[in-house]
Amino acid sequence: MARIRMILPVPVPGLALSLFADQIPSTLRRDGTEIEFRGTRSGASLLDSPYELALADSFVLDAGVSAEADGCDVVCSFSMSDSGLSALRSRLSIPVVGAAQSAFALATQLGKRFSIVTMWEPWKVMSTDLVKRYDLSDRVASIRHIDVRPDTQELLSGKEELVFGCLEEQAKRAIEDDGADVIILGSTTMYQSHAYLAQALPVPVVNPGVAAYKTCETLLELGLTHSKRAYPSPERTVDDLFTTIQSVFPN
Repeated sequence: MARIRMILPVPVPGLALSLFADQIPSTLRRDGTEIEFRGTRSGASLLDSPYELALADSFVLDAGVSAEADGCDVVCSFSMSDSGLSALRSRLSIPVVGAAQSAFALATQLGKRFSIVTMWEPWKVMSTDLVKRYDLSDRVASIRHIDVRPDTQELLSGKEELVFGCLEEQAKRAIEDDGADVIILGSTTMYQSHAYLAQALPVPVVNPGVAAYKTCETLLELGLTHSKRAYPSPERTVDDLFTTIQSVFPN
């Protein structure tokens, strides 16, 4: 039995966690794999600013730091922010995967240039910074948004008629005007639009949540993990630093 811990960068109630889990159906899961979704105990809410991203980095680290000791085989920062990714790779020896990095890597294998279509301006800014961090600016045709404030608990439920058409419009503009030959959904909260867009668009559409999960599977099957030369372990740890902070959504 392999265990994968998927960490959302914000506090998430149980019902919303089940919505996130729905994007990885049993037909895509490797036999004998247990997937555990969890939000952070506190911290960020919408990832709308550098302040929020700093909170997300800290609390994702908190949510993942015990994963190896708890018997998990892989940890995933299940967000297009890749919150806490480098810190967890430094702290842990088991593989640590980022949804954005997984989606970018897959897109570069499917086409020459990709576009990210996301929900609103702050997430466009976040994606722009992340693309620069991964030195992929020359592979990005554009980063577009639909100017709709996201909901990290209801996701796209109830907004399909409004959101799906807007995403399709921006994706088609990315293809026709910007030269994209792959589209990446700009958030794991947007997965409900994937089937619609995959049918409506003439290019591949990457769902970052599924890309991240499949990356976790691949690393497990190949017996690979991150390089400790790139992500050296700390000499001193304070893993219980956040344990006195009350959880927003206690189990």
